[in-house]
Amino acid sequence: MVARYERPLVVQGDHTVLLEVDHPMYADARDALARIAELEKSPEHVHTYRITPLSLWNAAGAGVGVDDVLTSLDAFSKYELPQNVVTDIRDHLSRFGRLRLRKDDGGRLILESDDLPLLIELRRNKKVQPFLLDPLDDRRIPVRGELRGHLKQALIQVGYPVEDLAGYVDGAPLEIALRNETLGGAPFGLRDYQQGAADSFWAGGGPRGGSGVIVLPCGAGKTVIGMASMARAQTQTLIVCFGTVAARQWINELLDKTELTPDLIGEYTGDLKEIRPITVTTYQILTHHVGKKLKATDPIDLADFPHLSLFTAHDWGLIVYDEVHLLPAPVFRITAEIQARRRLGLTATLVREDGRETDVFSLIGPKRFDLPWKLLEEQGWIAAADCWEIRTSLTPDGRMAYAMAEEMNDAHRIAAVNPEKDEIVRRLLRMHPDDHVLIIGQYLDQLRRVAEEFGAPLITGKTPNAERERLYSQFRAGAVRRLVISRVGNFAIDLPTANVAIQISGTFGSRQEEAQRLGRVLRPKADAGRAFFYSVVTRDTSDQQFAARRQLFLTEQGYRYTILDAATLLQSGLG
Repeated sequence: MVARYERPLVVQGDHTVLLEVDHPMYADARDALARIAELEKSPEHVHTYRITPLSLWNAAGAGVGVDDVLTSLDAFSKYELPQNVVTDIRDHLSRFGRLRLRKDDGGRLILESDDLPLLIELRRNKKVQPFLLDPLDDRRIPVRGELRGHLKQALIQVGYPVEDLAGYVDGAPLEIALRNETLGGAPFGLRDYQQGAADSFWAGGGPRGGSGVIVLPCGAGKTVIGMASMARAQTQTLIVCFGTVAARQWINELLDKTELTPDLIGEYTGDLKEIRPITVTTYQILTHHVGKKLKATDPIDLADFPHLSLFTAHDWGLIVYDEVHLLPAPVFRITAEIQARRRLGLTATLVREDGRETDVFSLIGPKRFDLPWKLLEEQGWIAAADCWEIRTSLTPDGRMAYAMAEEMNDAHRIAAVNPEKDEIVRRLLRMHPDDHVLIIGQYLDQLRRVAEEFGAPLITGKTPNAERERLYSQFRAGAVRRLVISRVGNFAIDLPTANVAIQISGTFGSRQEEAQRLGRVLRPKADAGRAFFYSVVTRDTSDQQFAARRQLFLTEQGYRYTILDAATLLQSGLG
């Protein structure tokens, strides 16, 4: 038993938690915190987490109870837990499920609670009131069925996430079975954690399951979990993913690992418009907009999005949202109106840079299952990865241009596309002459320069899908060993041979982007080799500041970045 004063955590009264990095219990404490708190800062020696209502509600959705939360905090804490934090944890966790949505015997949607004052309060709340009808009694208030999702959004905004037990329509039936062997003859079966994830989502087919999010790293087989969930539901399914390449990867996986035949699977993209019992579509086609270009603040009229009717034009029993952290606003809107359909979200991270994590929680469902990335690495399900941040400087002219830039975006661009990064890329490529290397960035002019400099093919959003698939296929086969990729490389690309990623610019401080980019090299290697992730940044600029923020999620998952000065790398003689 470790003496209390020798433990690694300090839980503070403002709901922040400080964790000593250089402590023997660090890894266990980190994994415990990742389930119930959010990492805010990660300097070298002490990491800062924050316990939030949403982090606790997601923990509750994954089956973590109040005793589990308090016991794990106390087990690692140097001091007694602050009483106000204990009280708030109990209060927030008790709010999950205090309100329930059910169907009565007549099929009406009912909001119910044993807390009469709370129901009275909600009837008077201007955000909630529009969705409620006249109460049946002290415990039950009818709700307009078509507003089920909108009510759930409103309730979480006022701090009372509702437990949705109203059930689902079955959807059109479809026999779906997983294969025991892939089409290529390789043995196929669910890994233990994939089975556990599918079981957590399905929850025996009852109303407590059927909606929610599975959080696992790239390469851990989220697609397989999606197929396992489809096999449990035995119903016609709509699958939404990011981009046509990802849609076709889903189709290939379905054919390879299920008994479904090609005539049962349709592609609904910019290239094809097939609606079949299993239909795979993209966020891009669903959000294709007719009319004037929308600003982020403009109201959304679903009539301006002709392809969103795909959600309601067929009797789907299950909708799978791949890369659910990317869900765009119009899809949120239509999802609010199809809450009677089972919904499965798949993602590597619940982090959203637009702050709409609560909408994912209320409209797709709470987190049902996750595992620490490092645990999966230890078990060999994803590749072990070394992460490096290599810092270089601007030239004197570049530094002056950065200092004189009038807009923050202009200054950041100058730092991000710094030509001094090119020599670092050159050295890294020499260090990895026989590896499969992805060079990933944000700015097209920088990517074109690098692609031309190193003779590597360039893939951007304007690259035709057929050309993308050809280059990806050559990369997998080893005919091409280097690819330069824009942001399209962040999402759902199956490149199992990739073992080196060099990030030369990123989207400001996007934590989800960093996780996705590391994920490109995490698929387990045939030779059990390690993966390498290099982030090249310009020191003493916003590029370095944003890099620190991008790394937060991966730090939370147990990855440490080794900081290396560019001069040290270039003078090392490596490569």
